[in-house]
Amino acid sequence: MLFYRAAVDLSRSTLNYVAGLIRRRRKASGSTWRLLNPGRQALLVLVHLRKNETFAQAGAGFGVSATTAWRYVRETVMLLAARSPTLGQALRKATKDGLTHLILDGTLIHTDRVKADRPYFSGKHRVHGMNVQVIAGPDGRIVWTSGAMPGKTCNLTAARAWGILRELDNAGILTLADKGYQGAGATVVVTPYKGRNKPESQKQANRSHAKLRGPGERANAQLKSWHILRKLRSGPSNAGHLVKAIAVLQNHRVAQTVRG
Repeated sequence: MLFYRAAVDLSRSTLNYVAGLIRRRRKASGSTWRLLNPGRQALLVLVHLRKNETFAQAGAGFGVSATTAWRYVRETVMLLAARSPTLGQALRKATKDGLTHLILDGTLIHTDRVKADRPYFSGKHRVHGMNVQVIAGPDGRIVWTSGAMPGKTCNLTAARAWGILRELDNAGILTLADKGYQGAGATVVVTPYKGRNKPESQKQANRSHAKLRGPGERANAQLKSWHILRKLRSGPSNAGHLVKAIAVLQNHRVAQTVRG
């Protein structure tokens, strides 16, 4: 195997944040020694998530086995995912922050499932994957992400299953969504008008709706800037934890940028 030096487009602040979580975890669990110190473990995890290197590739670069790399990544992903807010917490913070509206959208996390795994096949995207619901703010910031459901699940079904529509109604925050959420029954969820021969007023309303809903796509793009979410090689059950962990990391990056 050949080795080379490489870079990852993340800041020292992100590395220190993740290393701090690992350090506190080790202290709490009484773990006295590991092959990698917290900083090196954090860097290995960030390389894996950001660049989607295999466990064997990432492990070789840090002098550990693929199995050890897998354990390090799994431990850190769970630490990060645990810092993700619940839906209720996220909506209360959105209200406190005075957000004018939210954007609800679904995204498909591609997986390497085979054709026999029909529940994971998305007819809309023509690939296997997992459906994840994402709520974003007016500026495209990630407010909340759901767990993952098989790719054949439509967005409206997923939103109902996760209790999103009920929680949005209770919070009373205007939420924009695409046509896939029509019939949601939530009074605060606004979707575009359907039909080809719409009057001009409805066409204009749809254009305004699309413009305001655009940042929701930006939130999904932020998630998938972490290459691990472009195509998962791990089991589908890991998708939800990975998305939540990456949402925490991405929001930390954005917060540091704003402060800087």
